[in-house]
Amino acid sequence: MKKGLQTWLDERFGLSGITDFMTKKTVPLHKHTVWYYTGSAILLFFAIQVVTGFMLILYYKPTLEMANASVARIMTEIPLGWIIRSVHSWASSFMIAFVFVHLLSIWIAKSYRRPRELTWMSGVLLLFISLFFGFTGYLLPWDDLSFSATKVGTDIPRAIPVVGAWVTKLLRGGEDVTGDTLTRFFGIHVCMLPVFLFILLAVHIYLVQKQGMSLPLEAEDNQEKVKEIPFWPNFVFREMIVWLLLIGILFSVAIFFPPSLEKAADVMAPAPEGIKPEWYFLFLFQTLKIFPAHVLFVSGETLAVLLMLFAVVMFFFLPFFDNKPTGTKGKVITLLAYVFILYALIMSVWSLL
Repeated sequence: MKKGLQTWLDERFGLSGITDFMTKKTVPLHKHTVWYYTGSAILLFFAIQVVTGFMLILYYKPTLEMANASVARIMTEIPLGWIIRSVHSWASSFMIAFVFVHLLSIWIAKSYRRPRELTWMSGVLLLFISLFFGFTGYLLPWDDLSFSATKVGTDIPRAIPVVGAWVTKLLRGGEDVTGDTLTRFFGIHVCMLPVFLFILLAVHIYLVQKQGMSLPLEAEDNQEKVKEIPFWPNFVFREMIVWLLLIGILFSVAIFFPPSLEKAADVMAPAPEGIKPEWYFLFLFQTLKIFPAHVLFVSGETLAVLLMLFAVVMFFFLPFFDNKPTGTKGKVITLLAYVFILYALIMSVWSLL
């Protein structure tokens, strides 16, 4: 009976091709193999967000009058609602953290080198979508803190010449942050971004399987034979151990450090003092603060935003600039990765002081 069901399913879905691929696929085993686990960790946290997000949608009401009250109800009246919201919030932070670590490890190891340029670029787009997930989700509790932070965040694009005011108005759904902004952010958060993320994930995973996993530069240059282990079951079982550890850490943090909920936002009230964005935007926030009001005849904020956009473009097209990873230029670009990490840490800590 079991064999007959397997045959029936295989005739329709071609499952044997998938199992054959998994059993024949191998994973290189070297000193950088540990960074391979960050990719599957991102998938794990995204899956957790999807599941908990569906649960929250059942009770959340994205309206000016009910948003804050519905979140309060989830936290106080719905069985286990507080832990579901906490897990959803922390899984978002964990996912973004692992996307950063994943891309930085690829940058330092230069795993984006030919022919993996598109793999890198799709990964960078996944980072941008993950950050936009965090940005749009931050407003949904509609409390004083999220309202004021969103007002500041959506006002930053206004510094971009020509299109800045239009971008700010597009994000807000008007001139200011209102109930229309809340509805817009909710729709983007639960409808548009998941579609884009699923498509990009599919493309990214396909490219990883198509191009294979990159070897360390020295092994590739010296044509060394690198030890390999079967993807199934050896590497998958190792990944499952990592997943269990990460789930344990996630739930521990979610239980002991649940996100707070302030009173419902008052659009007429002044912004609270000391407004700061989420941790993954802190270094950008502090960068904007250290620029003077004017640099020559240009607004300091405009110059800062343009420099950030330039850095983003350079980051996106990094594989094309670092086309000789073993040369002097390649070493300089690797050094820039460490400089960026140090700069982001210093700016983030500075913003909290």
